[in-house]
Amino acid sequence: MSKSRSLPSVFLSLGLLSCTASLTLPVFAANADQTVSVTSENTRAQAAQRLKALAADYYEKQSGFEPIGATYNGDSRFDDRLPMTLAPLVRARQVAMWQDIAGKLAAINRASLSAADTVTYDCLHYELQASLEMAKFDNHLLPVNQMDSIPLTLAHFASGQSAQPLHTVAQYQAYLRRIAQLPAWTRQATLNMREGMRRGIVLPKALLLSTLPQYQQLLADQAEDQAYYTPIKNFPAEFSDADKARLSKEYLTVIARQVLPALRRFNQFLSQDYLAASRSSTGWSALPNGAAWYRAWVRDQTTTDLDPEQIHAIGLKEVARIQNEFILLGPKLGYRGEPKGLPAWMDEQAKYRPFKTETEVLDGYRKIDQTVRSKLPQLFGKLPKAALDIRPEPEISRQTASDHYSAPALDGSRPGVFWAVINNPADYSNTGMTTLFLHEGQPGHHFHLATLQELDVPKFRKFGGNNAYTEGWALYAETLGREMGLFENDPNSYFGHLSDEMLRATRLVVDTGMHAKGWTREQSIQYLQATLGYSEAESRKATERYMAWPAQALGYKIGSLKILELRQRAVTALGSRFDLRQFHDAVLSDGTLPLSLLEVKLDKWIAGQKNIN
Repeated sequence: MSKSRSLPSVFLSLGLLSCTASLTLPVFAANADQTVSVTSENTRAQAAQRLKALAADYYEKQSGFEPIGATYNGDSRFDDRLPMTLAPLVRARQVAMWQDIAGKLAAINRASLSAADTVTYDCLHYELQASLEMAKFDNHLLPVNQMDSIPLTLAHFASGQSAQPLHTVAQYQAYLRRIAQLPAWTRQATLNMREGMRRGIVLPKALLLSTLPQYQQLLADQAEDQAYYTPIKNFPAEFSDADKARLSKEYLTVIARQVLPALRRFNQFLSQDYLAASRSSTGWSALPNGAAWYRAWVRDQTTTDLDPEQIHAIGLKEVARIQNEFILLGPKLGYRGEPKGLPAWMDEQAKYRPFKTETEVLDGYRKIDQTVRSKLPQLFGKLPKAALDIRPEPEISRQTASDHYSAPALDGSRPGVFWAVINNPADYSNTGMTTLFLHEGQPGHHFHLATLQELDVPKFRKFGGNNAYTEGWALYAETLGREMGLFENDPNSYFGHLSDEMLRATRLVVDTGMHAKGWTREQSIQYLQATLGYSEAESRKATERYMAWPAQALGYKIGSLKILELRQRAVTALGSRFDLRQFHDAVLSDGTLPLSLLEVKLDKWIAGQKNIN
């Protein structure tokens, strides 16, 4: 899921989360009560309309600046554009847009809004302020890494199986116009990275060495062999011969004359000049102003005011708790050694790798899905309307991708999809399949994001949000396997659940360790090997992810722990009146919220439940 926004805690101190304010108007006549009522209604209606228009304007303008994000949202109007916010003038216009929207939002009387509109107001205020806060830092000088880059995204889109649809002639033309803009993007990325070289804001060498092979894959001697030419090899049957001939010629021309030369120049820059300037240090704190920059990332990704030291301590505590669970579980699996050795021992057990084909793996997930579907009505009052599909990750991205979920298209043209990364079926373990499906499929990301699309909320709320809620909910959803009885008689799957929990706990330790406490890349790799039983290669891949995306991995555990805390608070307050289905519906009912907003919302929900006879 995406790197996303946070709510600074100052919002709470300013009282922006209270929904209790009322409008006071003067009384002039005998029928003053009626006059005040009408005036109040008019004022509320005007404020609501202004907010609605402002939210829509913000979504439109933000989508124009971030067209790749719009494509992922299922908004195809921007499918022929690339984001150019790397360019100083464009980035300045985006920041000015945020400031303009923020000023107009401040002019709306929040106290006159309904409770539902107040949530929109607060979410928009939060998103704008968080964006403006992050704009103070130099993220634009680091436009590529092994996890995240526009050229690789375009290659994923070329398969036709990702977010950008390739079913019609118009869609083929949109994709062609999009890739034709890549030379301008690589020129600007090169300029920005050269500025980063001058200022000491560069990638660690280890990350660049992991990135370079991806760019090598984008090169080809012939345009017909380049990844962006893939749509021409997969024409829909209904295309006419004339359209096929014309599109083939146009794709060949653009790729051969524009795109491939640009990619060759960019690859040469990366592998020579930039590699020579890359840094040997690991964490973000090694960059100029890096400590403050990392603290900003932590606020952004957790939507809390927790500092790195606190998060590091939480991680160590969670690791110890889960290792105690390993002590109890080990004998049930036939293991008698030290708890920290259980993951490595499990990895050696061939019986947990029963698959011979990709289809067998997918059928295994479909069986889990069938079981989960039968349990969901016990835990949720409302189920999402959109279908969930299970698909294998496209071959081009399997080597670098993680299992993930993509939301349904807003127009219903695409279901929610759980993408399973299956490189070698014989190496695919069934141990973690149940907990992974609960997270990436349902009731994890699918329940959150598909339900969100059904809500009558502005588009920026349907598609925006924050990592702590999004991944926190999905990790919390994994724990519901216990309520569903999925782990009770299956110690293998319960180990998979604990193993994934341990992964998220270790992230708190190594992310803060590398970016705030001076840990090296090698220290992180060794810690993950010892704690998770990962191979050196797996530990290196995970470590480099956390290096490339500072604080992104913190949101999972911090968000999950907050939801568990709020659930326990509700159980304690409501006792026998606590209804788990109603609690889950309440958590999901407003879509993605910063954790501070979610806490205020659920405290009000608990108070309301107390008053129900």
